[in-house]
Amino acid sequence: MSKQSHTHRFLFCLFVFILGAASFVSSKSTIEPCSNSDSCNALVGYTLYTDLKVSQVASLFQVDPISLLTANAIDISYPDVENHILPAKLFLKIPITCSCVDGIRKSVSTRYKTRPADTLSLIADSVYSGLVSADQIREANSVSDPSVLDVGQILTVPLPCTCFNSSDNNLPAVYLSYVVRPMDTLAGIAAGYSTTLTDLMNVNAMGVPSIGAGDIIAVPIPACASNFPKSSADFGLAVPNGSYAITAGHCVQCSCGPGNLNLYCQPASLAVSCSSMQCKSSNLMVGNVTAQPSGGGCNVNSCTYGGIVNGSIVATLSSTLQPRCPGPHQFPPLIAPTDLTVRDSLFAPAPAPSQEGVTPKNPGSVILPGAGLGPGGLSPANGPTGSISAAPLVIPLSRYQSGILLLGVLVVLTTY
Repeated sequence: MSKQSHTHRFLFCLFVFILGAASFVSSKSTIEPCSNSDSCNALVGYTLYTDLKVSQVASLFQVDPISLLTANAIDISYPDVENHILPAKLFLKIPITCSCVDGIRKSVSTRYKTRPADTLSLIADSVYSGLVSADQIREANSVSDPSVLDVGQILTVPLPCTCFNSSDNNLPAVYLSYVVRPMDTLAGIAAGYSTTLTDLMNVNAMGVPSIGAGDIIAVPIPACASNFPKSSADFGLAVPNGSYAITAGHCVQCSCGPGNLNLYCQPASLAVSCSSMQCKSSNLMVGNVTAQPSGGGCNVNSCTYGGIVNGSIVATLSSTLQPRCPGPHQFPPLIAPTDLTVRDSLFAPAPAPSQEGVTPKNPGSVILPGAGLGPGGLSPANGPTGSISAAPLVIPLSRYQSGILLLGVLVVLTTY
């Protein structure tokens, strides 16, 4: 074979390898079309790209540091907890507000200030852990030349989110946008987040349970929903199972689970300068419950939080006769921030089961236009319908993918 033929063959093989590597970065994302201006509570799953303080992570997403901690059931009573350093590779659930923008569900409240070495690809893939693509950032900010970013430039980062009426199969739910890892399977993710494979397929409009690294899927997490009036500043509050939420200007802390999906609110440990939380005509405070056994059952009096209206906390007294007296309220277990480096498996994305009968560890919860149905053309009753869309091939190669490409090129070179 001539030297020229060898060269042509080498270039062809290199081209094939590049195409193969490009296929690795063709990711899919969940789509929820919308036609109104309402919003909902949502979550994005985020993996820290480096060691960061709690306050720095909160700043990346423009969220309240305390809300970030409570969403992950991290104890907020520790001194100077906002300056605690979280380790790289730690998985966190970031609470965000999911809005309707240009007919698509997304969160656009996150802003990023560029640094000297930043590129759109670096911001998308590293800083924001693959939750957004470089092309999506470019389009959201009308960047004409992606290779030129001004230092200190403020960029809108459109994050993936879904609402689906804050319900899943007619039950309250908060949706987590989850970035699929190379070792994940859909069955493993379903098991890790206490849902079913069928439900995940329906929610994400998947005909087959096939996912790839970098895909972003919507994962429904059961939630405790509030019934606050629309006049309440925290109307629509929903707390994912196993976590907490701070509301009413850090005055009230609400929790969900683990024993049930009834929202339980009480004065927060950070409460200062708060309006009265005492129920009228009673000495009970928000969260207090008294029980008195009687011949017909148990007389239960409770003072419950009813939202914050015009800056005042609504405390409602109720009296009920129940078959038996309630036991002590169960709270989601808190995690000490000092233990995170040891116990970060509690936050890890659900691993795929390596063999039958192996259950993943504790659970943790892209949007472009379109609509669709799940397998067989069916969607969950009163539940979400969405679609899966292939994102443009604009996501740069990861180190793993680059390694595969380089290895392929070396193999080809050794033949010459």
